Order: sequence, then C-alpha cells, then structure tokens
Amino acid sequence: AFLGIAAFIFTAIVLKSGIDGLCTVGVQQGYQPTQPIAFSHQIHAGQYEIDCNYCHTGVRKSKNANIPSANICMNCHTAIKTESTEIKKIYAAVEKNVPIEWVRIHNLPDLAYFNHKQHVVAGGLECENCHGPVEEMDVVYQFAPLSMGWCINCHRETEVDKDLYEKLGRDDVHTVQDIGGLDCARCHY
Repeated sequence: AFLGIAAFIFTAIVLKSGIDGLCTVGVQQGYQPTQPIAFSHQIHAGQYEIDCNYCHTGVRKSKNANIPSANICMNCHTAIKTESTEIKKIYAAVEKNVPIEWVRIHNLPDLAYFNHKQHVVAGGLECENCHGPVEEMDVVYQFAPLSMGWCINCHRETEVDKDLYEKLGRDDVHTVQDIGGLDCARCHY
C-alpha cells in the first residue's frame, strides 16, 4: 500500500511538472537579448518622444511592424552624435550596404497569425498594450507573455468601437469576442 501511494504521488508530481512545462513552451516574457548596437528606447521614445511609427514604419500598413533599417537611423544621425562608437556601427552598415542584424524580441510561433495593422488601425490599440512602457526601457524586453491565453483574454475584454458595431447593424456586439475574435481560424492557419 505504501509503495502504491508513493508511486501515485511521484507520478502526480511528474505529470504536474510536465503539464506546467508544456504551458510555458514559447512564452518568453522578460526576454531581453543583447543587440548588435546599444540602442536606448528610453532616450529615443522617452526623452525625445519619437513616435514608434517613425522607426517601425510598417505598423499601420502591414502585418509586421518591421525592424528599422539603418537608413531610418541615418535620418537623424547624419547630424546627431556622429562621433559615438555605437553610431559609427550604423555608418559602417550603411557604407557596406549590409543590414544591421537586430535580434527580434517579440516572437510568435509560426502557427499563429498576428496582424499589426488590424490591431493598431482597426482595433485602435496603442503599442504599450502589448509592448509595455517601451519609453522607459533602456534595453527593450518582452513585456507581455504573448501566450494564446493572454491574447484570448484580451479579445474577451477589449471593447469594439461603437461605430463598428453600429455599422454592422447589431446591438449585441461589444467585445472582440462578439465579432468572432475567439474563432480558431482568425489566428491559426
């Protein structure tokens, strides 16, 4: 009897640990890789109040927000801090005509579809909803878990613009969930 109870407890602990481990697969909250150039969002987005859309040009017009090219950096840095060691790395990339190999921070699994334009333009979400207080981050890290459960909770809680559901001619639409935001095929293909 004792061995049976001990085996049951051991099996339960192993199963619980395995399930907990599977629930965190792909969740990289807090991920903060070292970048090839020391770039401070705290200075650019915080101190100088540069709009996210200036550097991440695709956010309002495509699926991806895009990682800025060296040319975007050079719009300012042809005249500002030109002698900085980090800025010289940008000059080198431009002279050699090679992209800066930034390390992507916010990753979703390949099986998930996410469209920045849909969330920012149609949904009216601010960058901070998912990316956190970037203007306070010297080095950017993944603020939110970006897990399926986190997204589903957002779709359940986020209210749809009143004009949209009036345009649909329905009075039962209030959240993203009400317009099919929990349908599997919306995010998985």
